[in-house]
Amino acid sequence: MAISKKELEFNKNDDAMRLKISQLERELAKIYEGGGKAKIEKHHKKGKLTARERIELLLDKDTPRFEVAAFAGKGMYEEYGGCPSGGVVIKIGYVSGKQCIVVANDATVKAGAWFPITGKKNLRAQEIAMENNLPIIYLVDSAGVFLPMQDEIFPDKEHFGRIFRNNAVMSSKGITQIAAVMGSCVAGGAYLPIMSDESLIVNKTGTIFLAGSYLVKAAIGESIDNETLGGASTHTEISGVCDYKSETDEECLETIRELMDQIGAPESAGFDKKEAIEPKVKPENIYGILPKDRTKPYDVKEIIKCMVDDSKFTEYKKEYGQTIVTGYARIQGWSVGIVANQRVLTKTGKGEMQFGGVIYSDSADKAARFIMNCNQKNIPLVFLQDVSGFMVGSKSEHGGIIKDGAKMVSAMANSVVPKFTVVMGNSYGAGNYAMCGKAYDPRLMLAWPTAELAVMSGASAAKTLLQIEVASLKAKGEKITEKKEKEMYDKIKNRYDEQISPYYAASRIWVDAIIDPAETRNIIALGIEAANLKPAERDYNVGVIQT
Repeated sequence: MAISKKELEFNKNDDAMRLKISQLERELAKIYEGGGKAKIEKHHKKGKLTARERIELLLDKDTPRFEVAAFAGKGMYEEYGGCPSGGVVIKIGYVSGKQCIVVANDATVKAGAWFPITGKKNLRAQEIAMENNLPIIYLVDSAGVFLPMQDEIFPDKEHFGRIFRNNAVMSSKGITQIAAVMGSCVAGGAYLPIMSDESLIVNKTGTIFLAGSYLVKAAIGESIDNETLGGASTHTEISGVCDYKSETDEECLETIRELMDQIGAPESAGFDKKEAIEPKVKPENIYGILPKDRTKPYDVKEIIKCMVDDSKFTEYKKEYGQTIVTGYARIQGWSVGIVANQRVLTKTGKGEMQFGGVIYSDSADKAARFIMNCNQKNIPLVFLQDVSGFMVGSKSEHGGIIKDGAKMVSAMANSVVPKFTVVMGNSYGAGNYAMCGKAYDPRLMLAWPTAELAVMSGASAAKTLLQIEVASLKAKGEKITEKKEKEMYDKIKNRYDEQISPYYAASRIWVDAIIDPAETRNIIALGIEAANLKPAERDYNVGVIQT
């Protein structure tokens, strides 16, 4: 039986996506090794578990979990030997049945020292905790600030000191913080466990002090060993700095589980949830639906059917503003409003053609109205990005595209319901902003392996930059051959393409994770459950909007 053209295209797309997912898994496997097998073995010889082992032992078995910013630091700090995962592992999961976020220093990476990206990643964890009233558990094992880069981690507003400011703010808001000192905890970092609600320390491996024995000797001439200076016995029997002493990592983690078991029930934001129903269309079908060629059209509603319960989607303003699809659905039982870019070439009511993946005035107007409705009904929002930007040209400008785009941005930026963003394909220019990019506080910002984030596509940027460079060289009297121009174009495009890859974005925490598309519904559901722990702090108000 001959295979149809549609089936052939589906299979090609499926193969391409599976290759990207295989690459993702290989990259993650490298990251999971932390500082390498030799460092892990050395860590074990000290009687210590690794950061990932600690988290796995702490979290409830066979429950959902999501790792935040696994790719942080990828390709960065190579002159210092790299910093896999930013030297810290962060996961959202469940401890004693309570959803929480766990932050564990990876001492196999430069002894857990803080690089600039480490600070950014830790602040992201605290931001998630504050946005969702989520309990946060710190598993501390860090040598402190990485001194060769101290100027990029120490003094500024979003640097190391902000961590302790956030400790204080979270405490004032009643957000549970538990810290376990399972290794080094030095200098300014010593304040983190003590600014938490309760602190634990592991005997013989955990130490806390503002200055270690060598610095104490240099500063005041006192000779003392680190254990006597700031070990577990010192801080539980003499200083009273820590609340619990444990003999092993395992005992320490079990005590944390007991503490979490005592926490009272949180307040609810009241998001609607029913019993979850699996999609009628398998989530893995996304692989074949999303085109291998990112310029080709596809119907985003077919992808939505793979994500939502029972593959059921109630579309809002179906015939109007068709380059954005809006509507209601459920994800793992949770009620959601979906705003998705549509890449199908469509006709307006006036018979005009609209290019897919571009936001037009009518699409922006529809999206703004829908976002307002979701806020009115207390329904979380999910944005599915595959956007080239807003429509340009005299017709769009005269029609008020900027005004309509501003209306959409205002409605989205002022949302009091939680927002979740998934970059499926393109995420270019102002389209990234309007569709709830990182600057607009999505509770989670996720990317598929097919994502690209940039001001414009690699080809468009390379052509623009090439024109500028060629003009500059010609002005200096240089003759540019066709061959030379192609070499220049390829060089510019290759450099730009590296910067728009999802891995580049993930390494800098522009996205929280690169995920398997088939896992999207599970991760969003985990995020909504966390968001349901915190009611909105203000009424919905969009302020001044031009109509």
